[in-house]
Amino acid sequence: MQHRLISDLQQVIDNAEDLLHCTDSARDGAYRAARDKLAQTLAAATEELQRIEDAQLERMIAATHEASIRHDDRTGEARLLRAFH
Repeated sequence: MQHRLISDLQQVIDNAEDLLHCTDSARDGAYRAARDKLAQTLAAATEELQRIEDAQLERMIAATHEASIRHDDRTGEARLLRAFH
């Protein structure tokens, strides 16, 4: 579920970046205001995506550490093999 959310959010960010790039030359007040609002929303979404990805990575690291302790993995090789099984 979270992987899907991350993927969907990344797609929205990519599409918004494309839209901003395509409308770079827009000078009309309404277009400019819409672009500015989209740019602000895009910045917030990008920050949120980074926060979500960082939190996911921290959970994965913690889970790996807990599994290593639980299974008494003493070497990097043992931890790596556990990650792929």
